[in-house]
Amino acid sequence: MFSKILIANRGEIACRIIRTARHLGVRTVAVYSDADIDALHVTLADEAIHIGTAAASESYLSKERIIAAAQRSGAKAIHPGYGFLSENADFAEAVEKAGLTFIGPSPASIRAMGLKDAAKALMEQAGVPVVPGYHGDKQDTAFLAERAAEIGFPVLIKARAGGGGKGMRRVDRLEEFAAALEAARREAKSAFGDDAVLIEKYLSQPRHIEIQVFGDSQGNVVHLFERDCSLQRRHQKVIEEAPAPGMTMEMRSAMGEAAVRAARAIDYRGAGTVEFIADVSEGLSPDRFFFMEMNTRLQVEHPVTEAIAGVDLVEWQLRVASGEPLPKTQAELTIDGWAFEARLYAEDPSRGFLPATGTLAHLKFPEGDARIDAGVRQGDSITPYYDPLIAKLIVHAPTREAALGKLTRALRDTQIAGTASNLDFLIRLSEQPDFVTGHPDTGLIDREVEALTSVQPPDDVALVIAAIVEAGGLTRSLSTDPWTSLGAWQLWGEASRPVVLYHGSDQTNCRVIAKGQDLFSVPFDDRTVSIRLVDRSGDTCRLEVDGRQVSVSIFRIPHGLTLFLDGQTHRFHRPDPLDGEAEMVAGGDRLIAPMPGLIKIVRVREGDAVAKGQALIVMEAMKMELTLAAMRDGVVESLNVSEGDQTSESAVLLSLRPEDTQ
Repeated sequence: MFSKILIANRGEIACRIIRTARHLGVRTVAVYSDADIDALHVTLADEAIHIGTAAASESYLSKERIIAAAQRSGAKAIHPGYGFLSENADFAEAVEKAGLTFIGPSPASIRAMGLKDAAKALMEQAGVPVVPGYHGDKQDTAFLAERAAEIGFPVLIKARAGGGGKGMRRVDRLEEFAAALEAARREAKSAFGDDAVLIEKYLSQPRHIEIQVFGDSQGNVVHLFERDCSLQRRHQKVIEEAPAPGMTMEMRSAMGEAAVRAARAIDYRGAGTVEFIADVSEGLSPDRFFFMEMNTRLQVEHPVTEAIAGVDLVEWQLRVASGEPLPKTQAELTIDGWAFEARLYAEDPSRGFLPATGTLAHLKFPEGDARIDAGVRQGDSITPYYDPLIAKLIVHAPTREAALGKLTRALRDTQIAGTASNLDFLIRLSEQPDFVTGHPDTGLIDREVEALTSVQPPDDVALVIAAIVEAGGLTRSLSTDPWTSLGAWQLWGEASRPVVLYHGSDQTNCRVIAKGQDLFSVPFDDRTVSIRLVDRSGDTCRLEVDGRQVSVSIFRIPHGLTLFLDGQTHRFHRPDPLDGEAEMVAGGDRLIAPMPGLIKIVRVREGDAVAKGQALIVMEAMKMELTLAAMRDGVVESLNVSEGDQTSESAVLLSLRPEDTQ
């Protein structure tokens, strides 16, 4: 076993590797950029080395700096985690040439699976079924359009390098193909340095099922069963589970054997995942699953496999990389129960899952049965430089029903304030009827997106609590007690204060009346809601509402208020007159940058007439492309950015004027 390893990554996966290494008595070296100087993985590691600026290209993607850091620290091996350099064959080769051990597969294995077109050809030779499509080298736009028409729409354009949904576009009509191809190529070039694509048939009712495989240097290969990763948005996984619902022993055996054949075909060593797409239009069938790609690294969703198989896959990685054989044979591996993983992101589902930044003013995870793999803690900031993952929440139980119940409860007990998050979306998704009954597919979220992402109006109790807190002043903490700030009574009538609440795009005007004895009421047009403070401890209050006691946690943030009540999160905000968000929602005159980013494409010039919804600017932020559209019909009056510019959050990118205004 290694005495010391360097972790060439950050965030959640770096923290995850540190935990196992510590358990095995292995010392760890973290690396960090300017943006991560106080990051959790830096504080958890035994030592840490600075490797560059916030830009990933100057830090976590710098092969030379990472290898130099390993040599400087005396580490004997490098663990790449996932993302960044984890599937970079040149990096793995450079690590070995430096006399260090790469904790992962050989450079040759990485290269064999690194380009999807070559990998599919190799899998066909190995007898692994592949998705119908074009996987060749010819990349001419007209030629690819012809191949797409031959395959039959809808088709999926996929970058041949990388993964994570980058460089991927679904195309339903020939007329849309060229624009989609351009966008996919651009995103692939930015993410992977390779703009080549392949074209595949898009299955109308697919499920994404993957098999965890593991090999050692003695030639042993096993599979650790399947994971269902069908719940996706923008081709990125949201909730994963193991085993897959509805899986038969016959199909599990067929998929497992195919995955092992794939691994043996490239002499695979270490942890890997063979991803399949299954056509479930007539249910799961062992003759209707197809190879998509192989991820030559540890997957983000590996904890669900650990839960049902009772193993530590990071420990297996370290043991295999140090020359030990696999800890278990195929016959010794069994499935125990059911597991789910939900990915908590800083993003706004109601705005197309737009990534979010901000400080985690409050972060609380459930206590008890849930496993939390997090790379941040309360007070940390979500920056625009890296993936906005906050944490992974994992549960395990004897049955799917029990595990799913645990997942929903754990999500409802999670509290996040200070940035937008997908928490409410995950709660609704965990209760979505098709998912609950075990019928997920990759199109489920798109079909149900309105129900899953729409901003729900707060109920009366949440409105009244928010109004009472707001009536207590605009302090950043609750040290000024809102429950007594109005005064218990007045000689000439009851104390009261007008309040305006903003929730999403809705505005509520009301008046808070102090009735005395910690009792408040808020009259509406057709009702009056009264609330009495029973007890208070820190940020949590126990209230009596119509004879029912409830607990509410209250957190102020710089421009708003967050309430956690009955397992739901209610966010109220105060409009900033300098912020363009309200204007964008209302269809105003200015196009505002939703976050810091790079201007990739400007599709208009000053004086151009545009229509509402027309794509005007494409920017890149947090590893994804964002297309910004016209807020209304009009003429471009001023254009403030050019392609290649870096822009800050809330910057005015362009302004419109009505078409008939000179």
